[in-house]
Amino acid sequence: MTVARIVILFVLAAAAEIGGAWLIWQAVKEDRGWLFAVLGVMALGAYGFIAALQPDANFGRVLASYGGIFIAGSLAWGIIVDGFTPTVWDWIGSAVALVGAAIIILAPTASDAVA
Repeated sequence: MTVARIVILFVLAAAAEIGGAWLIWQAVKEDRGWLFAVLGVMALGAYGFIAALQPDANFGRVLASYGGIFIAGSLAWGIIVDGFTPTVWDWIGSAVALVGAAIIILAPTASDAVA
């Protein structure tokens, strides 16, 4: 259940952060109006709360591992929402980032050790 919770929270956090940044981008770069910016700020705020729900108590580990999720999620958002076509290097970089994220968040820590 813990791994499923971690994955679900990372996916929700990615949607909130990437979606929020996209909404602000639309407001600023595409002149879509201030409503987009306000919704973007709200989504970015939601991201912070979602990230805080991770079962790991170490802020640095959670945010560092989320970085890999953000990279892959940003490419996925670009493909789905903006019609972006990634290069082979985008796919490789994303895979490396996800492996790094998995190593950081799923690796045993000192608190996992049995005395």
